[in-house]
Amino acid sequence: MSKLLVVLFVGLIFEAIGVVWLNRGLKEIGELAQVTPTEILRMAGRAFRNRHIWQGIACETLFFGSLLFLMKHGDVSFVWPMTALGFVLTTLAARYLLHEQVSELRWFGVLLIVAGAAVITYTEKVKNRTSTPRPTRSQPIEDSLPTIAPKP
Repeated sequence: MSKLLVVLFVGLIFEAIGVVWLNRGLKEIGELAQVTPTEILRMAGRAFRNRHIWQGIACETLFFGSLLFLMKHGDVSFVWPMTALGFVLTTLAARYLLHEQVSELRWFGVLLIVAGAAVITYTEKVKNRTSTPRPTRSQPIEDSLPTIAPKP
């Protein structure tokens, strides 16, 4: 499990940095003057030539790669909720890299996310202590699912 947590943490760092780069790039290319096909193409051209947007896309791609690894090697009920920790890292990045003002109420929300991730981590540890056998590759997953008898 520690290997999964390291991959998760590294992936979430890439996600937070990617969001910062994308934010900078989008601010640099500006707003649409009008919503016309010509203006949309002009904006897309500016985005295509913006290095911060490309850096953000690269970091988000690395995050997605780590997410694919995690989904292959871990339980989705553990991995997917743990990605919520990305909100914590992204809020920290917004505060310290983008110099955004983060209100106390928003920090409280971040604290709730951390508490939720802690509960999920705890349930994973409890599950590992009392784990049930997982299906092998030769055993169809349907055979490992609990069956519910129909009501008479």
